[in-house]
This record gives sequence, C-alpha cells and structure tokens, in this order.
Amino acid sequence: MQLVFQSAFRLAFRLFAASFALSFAAWHSAHAATPQRFQDLQVEVVGEGRPVLMIPGLNSAGETWAETCAALQGDRVQCHIVTLPGFAGLPSARDANKDAWLADMRDRLLAYVDARKLKHPVVMGHSLGGFLAMEMAIRQPATFDRVVIVDTLAFLGAVQNAAATAESVKPAAEGMRTRMLSQDEASYRAGVSATLKGLVHDPRRVETLTTWGNASDRAITAEAMYEMMTIDLRGSLDQIRAPTLVLGAWAAYAPYGATKESTAALYRAQYAKLDGVRIEMSEGGYHFLMWDDPQWLQQQVREFIAAK
Repeated sequence: MQLVFQSAFRLAFRLFAASFALSFAAWHSAHAATPQRFQDLQVEVVGEGRPVLMIPGLNSAGETWAETCAALQGDRVQCHIVTLPGFAGLPSARDANKDAWLADMRDRLLAYVDARKLKHPVVMGHSLGGFLAMEMAIRQPATFDRVVIVDTLAFLGAVQNAAATAESVKPAAEGMRTRMLSQDEASYRAGVSATLKGLVHDPRRVETLTTWGNASDRAITAEAMYEMMTIDLRGSLDQIRAPTLVLGAWAAYAPYGATKESTAALYRAQYAKLDGVRIEMSEGGYHFLMWDDPQWLQQQVREFIAAK
C-alpha cells in the first residue's frame, strides 16, 4: 500500500508541480497590457469581447496561457489571465482567517469576477487551475457560461486506487507535505527539477520551468499539493450547471502501461457525476497541452465556447 501511495504522489507531483511559463519575450510580444492586482492576484487583461478567466496550475505564471489567448483573439475574446500569489515569483499571501489555501484562492477569484462585473464568463484552468475552476463552478453554479478543464482530475488521491477516500490518503499526503517542507534547499530544488521530465515535449522548456518552480513559495506549493490530494470533488460535480469540456493527456504515461483508452476511462470515472461533460484526449501531448498540442487545444476550446 505504501508503494501505491508513493507512486500516486510521484504522479501527482509530475501532474501538478510545474505549470510555469513561456519566456518573457514571447509573452510581451503578444501582450502589451499592464498586469493589475486584485486581492494579491495578478491579472493581465487582453483583448475585447467575451470574458474568459484563465487560471494556470501549481507554481505557474499566467504566461502558460499566452499562446492560447493570442489564438482566441479572432473570436472576440477578452482574456483575464491570472497568476496566483506565491507562484512563479509573485509574493505569497495567506488569509490568517482561512485554513484552506484553495478555498481562499477560489473566493478571491470569485470576488474578482464580481468586482470586474464579468458577465457569464468562461472559466478555464490547467492542472491546479482546473481544480480551482471546478471549485468555483460548484460554489457559484449560475456565474459561469462554460467551464474548460485541462488535464485535471476531480480527486487525485484515486489515481491508482479507486477505493481511496479523502480521509484514507491524508497520512500519506501529510508525509509528503512534511518532507517537502523539511528538505534542504539543494534537495528540494533537485526534486523540483526531477519532476519536470515528462511534462512537456520540448526539452528547452525545462530550464524555464525550473526557474519558475524555484521562484515559487515552497510552503504554498506544499500546502496546495496537500489540499489537492485530500479534497475529493467527485461527489459535488453534479452542482455544476455550466457545460464543461475536459481535455486530457495520457502519452507521457505510456511507458508505465497507460493507453489512451485506459486514461479516458479514468477521466470518465472521475467525472461520472457531471451531467453532459465532454471529455477529449490529446493524441500525443503531455501535461502542458497548450504547448504540446496547441492547435488541437485551441480548436477544441474555440468550438466549445462558440457552441450554442
């Protein structure tokens, strides 16, 4: 059982430990807007038209979504591209009155939507960002017009053990969090670098990803991972009212026996309670589908948000 948990957490770290960024040059060549701050969130607003809130993943900067946003500009889309506090060099922020970091980020994002008067926006999230998108749509079902989830599961703890519960994985998750916080700096950074392999096709991205990972707040990273491992959203998915698209990846796990169909079956099981969910699998993209399979992802998103 311990080996199963260790394997699950290694997979978790590979899935969620580095959604970091494109280069600054690529980002600023496509965007001229000045980022704004809202409750310690950093948000860059690009374009005019239908609002799309774009949330990157663990340790990620908003630059993750740069190419996707640029591709949607012909469809009159206004991107609201988020970087969460504590990730990719952005100063961390914790609400002393809240124990749960994810719930705090969910509420800040919902407050942003309300304060900016975004009318029936699309919410799109990658990895941990997809998890937050689900939490937001569960919390306020009438707020969102569409939900797009990129390579995210509703309960990561059940990846290798379908019978796992949020309670049963807590001891292993607590051990993972403790190890992350107690490591010396060199060991922690080596662990971050090791998790990056298999997340993206282009090896030139790895140095950039490592830089952003090392610039993230370790305590926030550890807490976010712990919460993602121990929160099970599967039973609450029936509260989501907006049409939902889930885009999944499987190819990075082919050496471990995964197939496109077996991974699709895992996604279908995880999202079984979400009525009408549409699940699509990339043919060969790894975790960063917006980089590895950009035309496919962009077309999937474009068609989905344009559908009546």
